[in-house]
Amino acid sequence: MLRKTVDNRGLSCPQPVINTKKALEELAREGVSTFTLTVIVDNEAAKENVLRMVRTAGHEPVVEAKGNNYNILVESLGHKKRGKKVGKGDLQVEEDGPPYENEGVKKETVVVFTSHHLGQGSEELGKILMRSFIFTFKETSLPSKMLFLNSGVFLTIQGSPVLDDLKELAGMGVEILSCGTCLDYYEMEEKLAVGIVTNMYDTVEAIQAAAKCITV
Repeated sequence: MLRKTVDNRGLSCPQPVINTKKALEELAREGVSTFTLTVIVDNEAAKENVLRMVRTAGHEPVVEAKGNNYNILVESLGHKKRGKKVGKGDLQVEEDGPPYENEGVKKETVVVFTSHHLGQGSEELGKILMRSFIFTFKETSLPSKMLFLNSGVFLTIQGSPVLDDLKELAGMGVEILSCGTCLDYYEMEEKLAVGIVTNMYDTVEAIQAAAKCITV
């Protein structure tokens, strides 16, 4: 079995995801059928982003906490265990469970929110319009994803005036994705109240894959 390590300590979004993806692609090009790829990251956001990417690629990762770092173990396809989030000093796996992605749901529209208010001019009016805009999605065709960047992440945190609507949309199958770098910049990582944290790699991929992309 081939063993390979990708050390992402000290790297910011989306470099850990890109490095991990490149390593998996290199193993595929070389025709390596049996391998263990160890991906080292040093923060929670990088861990979750890498886990999401490798799961989407069909792998079943295991997380091992090592001091202030996380080792993400990615084995060649065909294993029957699925990775599980663990605490410090733990190593766990879980049996096959529900899929991580909305498998079978194919929608075409991605909406990108770059601000917490809608349009130019009065910010107060813009906030009113944003509440109406998001509410209206529940009554029309649903997008597949809603991406929140820059001050757009204010809409997905505790106390947001549209939080209940976004939670309802999430329950209807819409993926709610907030930029991890943006949450970190505004020091609101702990206040995220709906959806998941994403990275710029996933954001670009979602936009490129969309049949229609609306920027707000």
